[in-house]
Amino acid sequence: MRTDGIQLGIRENLYQFGLLVIVNAFVGGMVGLERTVLPLLAQQEFGLASKAAILSFIVSFGLVKASANFLAGSLSDRIGRKGVLVAGWAIGLPVPFLLMLAPSWSWIILANVLLGINQGLTWTTAVAMKVDLAGPKKRGMALGINEFAGYLALALTAFASGAIAYRFGVRPYPFYLGVVYASLGLLFSVFLVKDTHAHAHFEAKNHHQDEVKPTLAQAFLRTSFTHRDLSAVTNAGMVNNLNDGMAWGLFPLVFKAAGLSLVEISILVALYPATWGILQLFTGGLSDRLGRKWLIVGGTLTQSVGTSFIALGHHVYAFAAGSFLLGLGTAMVYPTLLAAIGDVVHPTWRASSMGVYRLWRDSGYALGAVIAGTIADRFGMGSALWVAASLTFLSSLSVATRLRETLASKRTAAGPAPGMRAAA
Repeated sequence: MRTDGIQLGIRENLYQFGLLVIVNAFVGGMVGLERTVLPLLAQQEFGLASKAAILSFIVSFGLVKASANFLAGSLSDRIGRKGVLVAGWAIGLPVPFLLMLAPSWSWIILANVLLGINQGLTWTTAVAMKVDLAGPKKRGMALGINEFAGYLALALTAFASGAIAYRFGVRPYPFYLGVVYASLGLLFSVFLVKDTHAHAHFEAKNHHQDEVKPTLAQAFLRTSFTHRDLSAVTNAGMVNNLNDGMAWGLFPLVFKAAGLSLVEISILVALYPATWGILQLFTGGLSDRLGRKWLIVGGTLTQSVGTSFIALGHHVYAFAAGSFLLGLGTAMVYPTLLAAIGDVVHPTWRASSMGVYRLWRDSGYALGAVIAGTIADRFGMGSALWVAASLTFLSSLSVATRLRETLASKRTAAGPAPGMRAAA
């Protein structure tokens, strides 16, 4: 599609789309800094024994990131995307320095507050910008590529930081990677990335259905509660990140308790997001052909099985199988949930709806950390894993019964996903 110099499509916007893929890799790398090292740092340098205390950094990260997602979505729709992206990188720049120099655990919490803001503003905006550029026909593929870049970078950084920690110690050397990521992310965003707000407005002009743009409060209520499909997607997203918050905080400790070395722990911690990241290259585009609903249902079931493998496992091969299955299930779910929102929501308030979805989804980090830490302290880490697996299984049943197919070419006459006015 093209008019007045604006084109929709990945190929038509390949240079800008590629830049945003690289920027999102830097975003993912910033989180990867912490996946292997920080739970171990909590025990070794700060002497934290309580699992709830160790996972407190994930609680602060999740709550702040969730709020920043909501803010990023609404700001992107009102003032454009680029300014929000740049602000996110400026706020993230001090994070690796705080992690390197922290004299107490409270500094680590502060670093994760800033990291949460950085992730919320940059990742939400990068998602919206890629959807703007891709247009409706390749939405799933665009989101698959976006999430592939972010989570593959997360996995590679998780492994690299663990390997560096094994060779040189848990501080400061693993966090030098973060200085590179934050600096390059800010430079790319300021000097190379262009705003995509005009692409969203162009798509809205050519949209098959006109709609009065809702207020932010209305967008919140529709996405969270009153629209059947959007609320089902939002619930699934929150449970997905409940799993990830649990995995982030507990997996390194579970693997360490099983007697694995730091190198083995680094490989296992990286395996889950690496599988998730790589396979999203295929699952995002697959959802454009097969539909969204059953890919989400199958993905949540696979996540539940993967977590169960970790709970049952006592050696590296069982842990590897569980990590792979958890990554496979997340790859099926993650880009597909976002694509489903893009299917249903009008372009004029799409970023706002995605911000609301990501508010609830990333609240799952905090919820997962609180549940996992509390149960692990009281009943053991295995019990915490079984609770996460059970909640994920229940989420799959909820999606199967509530979500209708949102991809236009796969809707049936008996069960179409309705437009906003019909469902609100």
